[in-house]
Amino acid sequence: MKFVRTMMILCMAVFTVPFVWGLETGKTTPDFKLTNVDGKSWSLQNQRGKFVVLEWTNPECPFVKKHYDLGNMQALQKEMTEKGVVWVSICSSAKGKQGNYAPAEWKKLIKEKGANPTTVLLDASGKIGKTYGAKTTPHLFVINPEGVLIYQGAIDDTPSTDPADIADAKNHVREALNEALNGKTITIPETKPYGCSVKYE
Repeated sequence: MKFVRTMMILCMAVFTVPFVWGLETGKTTPDFKLTNVDGKSWSLQNQRGKFVVLEWTNPECPFVKKHYDLGNMQALQKEMTEKGVVWVSICSSAKGKQGNYAPAEWKKLIKEKGANPTTVLLDASGKIGKTYGAKTTPHLFVINPEGVLIYQGAIDDTPSTDPADIADAKNHVREALNEALNGKTITIPETKPYGCSVKYE
């Protein structure tokens, strides 16, 4: 009877602990492999030695549209890739959920929007999104050449869907990357992401 009581207490302890997922800023990021829209395998490990941005996206999300319709995200992608940064857009929308497109549809969207990521990866199972703690679209992560997460959070400090707000917003991702590329300490290594929830299963 004592054994049963002890097991019940242990089970209650296990199930009352909140489930926390995501990564800690300042720690090494786990490797992962995903297939891109061209049907090729892409590995984070193969990018060691370079700065990498992971951008969680969903083309139908109004917060994402805010940055793409005005060309803000594309401009940042171009600016950073020209500096040698690897920019990776990831979609973790599950099959049948908003933002889940076939590779051919993704290619069409990339061309229509004039997007400039290094690659676009598909994570319909949501495994990588959950591992990294991607909560919103957009939600961005910056990884240094040693594989350490040096920034995670919002693209900027203005959580709205109005494109007019972009001009006066402080772009956290640009600031973090420019500081890191110049060998400086990241002033703001973590912020609260804003946007639509990632459409996991």
